[in-house]
Amino acid sequence: QVQLVESGGGLVQPGGSLRLSCVASGSIFSIYAMGWYRQAPGKQRELVASITSSGGSTNSADSVKGRFTISRDDAANTVYLQMNSLKPEDTAVYYCNAEIKIVSWGEFRNYWGQGTQVTVSS
Repeated sequence: QVQLVESGGGLVQPGGSLRLSCVASGSIFSIYAMGWYRQAPGKQRELVASITSSGGSTNSADSVKGRFTISRDDAANTVYLQMNSLKPEDTAVYYCNAEIKIVSWGEFRNYWGQGTQVTVSS
């Protein structure tokens, strides 16, 4: 089995910072892309940022460019999201996502974490 566990969410004032972490564990052969999505109340889940293995390529939503930075530690199967200059509209549940292959001959499948709440409010 594969598990993704997020941490680092919480309540922060506008302009503040948070760092989210997500660790993938279990029967993992290889991880390709890892990323962060978020879902605000009444809205669809949206991509925040993603990163391929060895940090070869990153992608982020226009709304977070220049404020959020995604990184990963391949040896630790961990992806991070550094969030700076947070705004109230960043309030959402943040989900970790990873494309994981559990055996060498298998295919990459999508796995999700349970989510961590980020609330930006004064």
